[in-house]
Amino acid sequence: MASTHESGEVTGTKDKNYNLLWYTQTCLDNALRMESYIQDAEREKDTELAELFRKAQADSRKGAELGKQLLGSRLSS
Repeated sequence: MASTHESGEVTGTKDKNYNLLWYTQTCLDNALRMESYIQDAEREKDTELAELFRKAQADSRKGAELGKQLLGSRLSS
């Protein structure tokens, strides 16, 4: 059930901040996961699949960096 307003009543953290933390962590987790997938593809000599996972990893790293920057600016103010 989705809420239409920001609460933070349960966690003590407003939804928008929690969501940003979750997003950043998920991007970082995904970048790590892609490393395993890249190694699996390389072991099978599937360069096409390895390249796909490298691109996904780069996107995840970019998302994590953007999330970290936004978190930093919000926490410092």
